[in-house]
Amino acid sequence: MMRRVIAAAMLFAACALHAQKHPAHTTQPQEPAPIVQAESAIDQQHWPAAEAILRKLVAASPKDARAWFDLGYVMHARQNYPEAIAAYRGAVAAEPENFECNLNLGLMLAHEGQPDASKYLEKATHLKPTAEHPQESMARAWSALAQVQEKAAPAAALASWAQAAALTPGDAASHLAYGDALERAGDITSAEREFRKAAELQPDSTDALAALSNLFMRTQRMPEAETALRKFVASAPQNEVAHLQLGRTLAVEKKDPEAIVELQIALSLRPDDWQALLELAAVQERAKQYAEAEKSYRALLAHSPGDADLHNGLGAVLLPQLKYAEAQNEFLACIRLKPEWGESYGQLALAASGNKQYELAIKALDARKKLLPELPSSYFLRATCYDHLRLFAEAVVNYKAFLAVSNGQFPNEEWEARHRLIAIEPEARKKK
Repeated sequence: MMRRVIAAAMLFAACALHAQKHPAHTTQPQEPAPIVQAESAIDQQHWPAAEAILRKLVAASPKDARAWFDLGYVMHARQNYPEAIAAYRGAVAAEPENFECNLNLGLMLAHEGQPDASKYLEKATHLKPTAEHPQESMARAWSALAQVQEKAAPAAALASWAQAAALTPGDAASHLAYGDALERAGDITSAEREFRKAAELQPDSTDALAALSNLFMRTQRMPEAETALRKFVASAPQNEVAHLQLGRTLAVEKKDPEAIVELQIALSLRPDDWQALLELAAVQERAKQYAEAEKSYRALLAHSPGDADLHNGLGAVLLPQLKYAEAQNEFLACIRLKPEWGESYGQLALAASGNKQYELAIKALDARKKLLPELPSSYFLRATCYDHLRLFAEAVVNYKAFLAVSNGQFPNEEWEARHRLIAIEPEARKKK
């Protein structure tokens, strides 16, 4: 973007120079002046030839701003940025009140991250452009100054963006840039105003639609975000980000089937977007599409086999499919990678119990108890495991502990606990 601004500024200057008329000839044609030869070489992109002529000119006439300026352009085109800066410094020294000279020097300094860029860009904003389209040229100066100011002086940058937008009220890009600055400053209302202006000026602008949708998502205005993103997707059906953001918005709105479709489209456009695949897996799980979620988690694990969260996620979608042995292995892998994760011990206990590994389930519940408070479900599961092992005394203790804290929240389990106590409590007493 910065280079285009430099090139555009150069183009305006070149137009102004070429507009100057050469003297009329009544005799034999004369050899063109060296500066004309140099600019002709520039037009043909004969950079070495142009540089050679211009270096002779500035050596002979160090105050020739036009030659220095052209040399700066040539060196920029040749990507010799230090020499381009030196040439533009020569142009400014020769003609310190020239808008284009100060602008191009400031732009080159900004490109190279040099601290005095703002000095020359700010100077340019107080000068008068000499080329065509002066308002657009001045807006470029204010925009460039704003970009330089953003880190060190955000308030000044905001004012500069406002100036640029005011100079080009019909330019959607200016309103977008100003809106971005306002959003970063926390002025959401004004940012939305600028984004809407950009969208009005350029209804098919995906940048404007993206800016609006991001703002709506940030402020939790999901229906408006969805509307903007649907327009974004319609304008750019091959844009992976548009589908991804729409999928995320639909997921927040609990429109899971539609969210899944959009996330899948995003992944078809960019299959290596692992974050998008993770989000798809989570929505599939919530929508109880467990087999599909299993495929997603397995693909994620193939890419990141050492991720404990992914092993836990896969185990969680295997459980409702009654794949207890596989789920047990996933929770064991998760715990090996993340032994302090109490929730995973609880999941392991469920899988192990389903897999009839009752002793492992009890060990998992005991490990969970060291990391997290006991739950009614923990007491009940431990009780049923002891019951299966015919360790009735321990089962009785846990059934009673469950009934003491369940408070009617689990009517089916409470009924089972009471009836099992009737059946096994006498047996427990006999063994005492």
